[in-house]
Amino acid sequence: MITSFELDHRGVREILIGDEVRALVDGVAEDVRARVQAKLPPGTRVEIRKYTSDRGAAAVTVADIRGMAWQARDGILTRSAGEAGIEVKDWRTG
Repeated sequence: MITSFELDHRGVREILIGDEVRALVDGVAEDVRARVQAKLPPGTRVEIRKYTSDRGAAAVTVADIRGMAWQARDGILTRSAGEAGIEVKDWRTG
């Protein structure tokens, strides 16, 4: 029986910025990108920006001035993320 537990913060950080997590995040970002792309007119660019903060991360962006309107009206990014299994939360409410 385990009576105590000490979290290895350095080890967790290494995992979160490691190649395996990076590959997982990149795969999900590509899934979201493809779902967004399918909702847009042909030829509209949808881009992925990969970055690392305290973990591997990625942002999917519609590279078109109309992207904000499509998101506001149809929720193309939010819906696509949800379809890919990502829980989307409003940053203002947590």
